[in-house]
Amino acid sequence: MLSLQKLTSIGLVVAALSPAVQAQPAPDKTKMSENPFLQSYRTPHETVPFDKIKNEHYLPALKIAIEQGKKEVDAIAENPAKPTFENTIVALERAGEQVSKVSSVMFNLNSSETSPELQAIVREASPLLTEYGNDISLNEKLFARVKAVYEQRDKLKLDPESKMLLEKSYKGFARNGANLSPADKEKYREISKELSQLSLKFGENVLNETNEYTLEITDEKDLAGLPDFAREAAKQTAKQKGKEGWVFTLQAPSYLPFMQYAENRDLRKKLFLAYNSRGFQSNKNNNEQTIQRLVQLRYERAKLLGYNTHADYMLEDRMANSNKRVQEFLDEMLGYSKPVAEKQLAELTAYAKSKGFTGDQIENWDYSFYAEKLKKERYDLDDEMLKPYFKLENVLNGAFTVANKLYGITFKENKDIPVYNPEVKAYEVYDENGKFLAVFYGDFHPRPGKRAGAWMNGIRGQEIVNGVNIRPHVLNVCNFTRPTETRPSLLTFNEVTTLFHEFGHGLHGMLANGKYKSLSGTSVAWDFVELPSQVMENWCYEPEALRLFAKHYQTGEVIPQELIDKIRASQNFLAGIANLRQVRLGMVDMYWHSQKPTGESVSDVEKKVDEKTKLFPTAPGVAISTAFSHIFAGGYSSGYYSYKWSEVLDADAFEAFKEKGIFNREVATKFRKNVLEKGGTEKPMELYKKFRGREPSPQAMLRRSGLVL
Repeated sequence: MLSLQKLTSIGLVVAALSPAVQAQPAPDKTKMSENPFLQSYRTPHETVPFDKIKNEHYLPALKIAIEQGKKEVDAIAENPAKPTFENTIVALERAGEQVSKVSSVMFNLNSSETSPELQAIVREASPLLTEYGNDISLNEKLFARVKAVYEQRDKLKLDPESKMLLEKSYKGFARNGANLSPADKEKYREISKELSQLSLKFGENVLNETNEYTLEITDEKDLAGLPDFAREAAKQTAKQKGKEGWVFTLQAPSYLPFMQYAENRDLRKKLFLAYNSRGFQSNKNNNEQTIQRLVQLRYERAKLLGYNTHADYMLEDRMANSNKRVQEFLDEMLGYSKPVAEKQLAELTAYAKSKGFTGDQIENWDYSFYAEKLKKERYDLDDEMLKPYFKLENVLNGAFTVANKLYGITFKENKDIPVYNPEVKAYEVYDENGKFLAVFYGDFHPRPGKRAGAWMNGIRGQEIVNGVNIRPHVLNVCNFTRPTETRPSLLTFNEVTTLFHEFGHGLHGMLANGKYKSLSGTSVAWDFVELPSQVMENWCYEPEALRLFAKHYQTGEVIPQELIDKIRASQNFLAGIANLRQVRLGMVDMYWHSQKPTGESVSDVEKKVDEKTKLFPTAPGVAISTAFSHIFAGGYSSGYYSYKWSEVLDADAFEAFKEKGIFNREVATKFRKNVLEKGGTEKPMELYKKFRGREPSPQAMLRRSGLVL
């Protein structure tokens, strides 16, 4: 997953926030000079001095930064000189740098190292940032200057990258209310403020639900079926929480093994219902009304701006381009996926019955359990056989090695770079000529202050200013199995592909090489942004790549060819069900956002989607939407389809590598130069065609997924 929590010169993209809290006391001016944000970063590569930043520093620094940003914007708007590309568009691109500096750190830590105190600070910061963004996008004099330059675009002889900046700058104003009447501008301000508050409230509720639940087991017989690593981790969790016995949580490294291996069906059901009812229970963390309000406000904003629906507004500048095209794409994927999924579910149910299951059809809480058993029986393969070969440190070094063989880059840990948690490691990244490229941070284990999932964030973006190429600082955050007292962190194969996925996003940021930050790195159309991440997953299945890093953590033995063959043979195991799940999520997203809200309940919305996509019996008291942070607390609203869309791109792209060799430098260089370095400087389809020589074909993805022969 990509997390884009960043400020642009004309708008604000934040993980939005919950209701405002009581104002913080006025800052002590005598201490302002001690604020790390207000000083030059005297750290390697001007990295963030995480070791010096305290919660008390954010709001004072942010308020000063906003005032400075306003002055910079006012200077552009009031400039008596004739509007030009340089004095208006480029000047606006560079404005507000300090705001970005403070907010990027604040939002990053609110995702990966939060606390009630930091959450309260972010709640107070949100309206300030939203208002700051609105003050820019609704500034009539500023827009008049941008529009004047835009209207002269055909006479300016701009290079393609500058043309794109001009086009996006103008559209950014229009899409953020610049053409509205004064009354509607005020309405837009109020809507955007409330949206920013609601989205963070949604995310906080999901985090609370995840952290507050525990399944405590005191009778060892209830652990039947669980492998030693899961028992040991649960024992360690219990010890940390001052409990007896074993404790399981809703964090993925605890939840997923329990669902895969625990023989106690009642406990599997209990844990499944807890996980899938997050935000859907009658308590302070309920997200149902938050969703209703979010969806309504998004619709009102879209109508205010002249769009039929929120989906139409969001999709205007994406590869899919329209609500209709996305719906057609999801329906097409449904047509391929559902028949295969139904056949696979019937096979899995028959298998479960052969093992003593007595019902008509397996339930959701049975799926992972019997899938794991069938996989073991069919392919003689399970995670316990593979995990010894996937020590976290080896897998990470494997990703580094793959990047080196493809692009010539190297990674060197630098312990002098400050980090925000002792578990985080920082690396310097160098090109093959020894030139410094980026700083890469890796943060890989769950903590109470870290939200679930895996994502990439940018802490500092890449740009060229006054001839100086300012290099990026990039962060990968995951929630992988922790080391225990007797074992290092050993990853499941799914965690291996997740690491490579997020590292692909990281490469997109680290290899960026554009002039303008707002077009650099991952600043691309949302349904193009998953290409660099998803294409990296392909190397995890290739023998030539696996042998570089898949080594037994105790013996150093390279993974045997027999296991590699089993990994590849099982690649499409139950792929129809997995594909249908992704289509279902995309359809839930589009149902909420592609029409006028009617106040339908969460249950009613999901019931209607399930009329097309349902496989398993409906479980009582569960919902997708109330914990669907991608679309309600992140940037994926009307965009979840992009995962499947990008699979078409990545499968087609990887076939180019396979045609000439998975480490072929000619192909890798074309991918680097036309995709990874280019960011959003050109239309994504044009960039793809420059790499591949043609538009992508869906056949590669369908073949890889086993949906067609």
